[in-house]
Order: sequence, then structure tokens, then C-alpha cells
Amino acid sequence: MADCVRIMGIDPGTNYMGYGVIEIRGGKPEALILGEIDLHKIGDAHQKLRYIFESVRRLTEEYHPTEVAFESPFFGTNIQSMLKLGRAQGVAIAAVLSCTESTPIAEYAPSRIKQAITGRGQASKEQVAVMINSILGTDYKPRKLDATDGMAVALCHWFTSSNALTRATAGAKRKGLGGDSKARKGSSSWESFIKSNPERVKR
Repeated sequence: MADCVRIMGIDPGTNYMGYGVIEIRGGKPEALILGEIDLHKIGDAHQKLRYIFESVRRLTEEYHPTEVAFESPFFGTNIQSMLKLGRAQGVAIAAVLSCTESTPIAEYAPSRIKQAITGRGQASKEQVAVMINSILGTDYKPRKLDATDGMAVALCHWFTSSNALTRATAGAKRKGLGGDSKARKGSSSWESFIKSNPERVKR
């Protein structure tokens, strides 16, 4: 990756869509902003999509990310929910591309994102939020944890892109459709992850 990279991460949703922007300088991530796009009061599905498009486009124009990463829709048993999330993600991607066609876009499975941030592919939103603050040296207490989930996507992309071994083993299918076996199983504990990756934690 270049010496100075600005990454925007987005956690698609139909009620709340989380986002976070980080800037990498000298190999270290700095938090610029995180928040959520509130959609829960918009009743019409098509108006939600319009609001997503306008909001993501506005964020892209304001922060000019050099790379954008998305959490891929979770493959669950509720097909209607999957379709709605897929539409929300597609509209958000279109919003980014409407600003610049050259911005690289990546997708990561939920388990891979959790694995990258906490060392456990099945970590809770609360655990992700704690580690986000630890990694970035921040004290974020967002109203909705979708916001820290969005920041987690950005950090996951940086961890993946800045590591040559991870780049070689994390193809598009593994990043977008479920991660590898380690991401699905998770590591044995946070403690072992932190001991193995002390450079990711700011004290």
C-alpha cells in the first residue's frame, strides 16, 4: 500500500448503516470519523435506497477515500433479509463509483472482519468495539455499534492489504463469501491474539 492511504469501511444495513474512515500514515492507522446512517424511520424501501445512495456519495465526496471496503451480506436463512442487505450494499457501492470509477473496492465476510479485529471469528459487536478503541487509541462510544462495525471493516481491509501473506491467501471469494477456516472457527482467546499481534494494540 502507499505511504498515505485513506480507507472508508461500510457495514451495510437497512435500519442503520455503519461507516468509518481511517488514514494510514507511516504504517499506522489514524481514525478520522465513524458514525451510522440512520434509516429506521424511512418506511418506503425505495426511499431508503435513495437515502443510502445520497449519504454514501456525500461521505465519499467529503473524505475522498483512496480505497473502500464493505462487509458482505451475511448468508443466513432469511432470504428476504439477504436480498434487502444486498440491495443496500449494491446502492452504496454504486454511490462510491458515481464519484470515482478508479477507487478500489473490497468485500469481507463478517467472520473475517471479526477475526482481523479481535482474533475470534464469532466475536460480539461489543468485543469488536472494545478492540477498535484499543487499536486506534480512541474512546468511541457510539449510539449504535453499527458505527464501530463500519470502522472494523476499514481496519480489516488495512490489515489484509498491508500483509503480503494475507494478500496471497485471501482471494476475492474468501474475502467476500465467508473467510477461511480460521476466521470461521476463531482463535482460542483474545489473549493469545494480542500476544501474537502486540503491534496492533495501542497502550
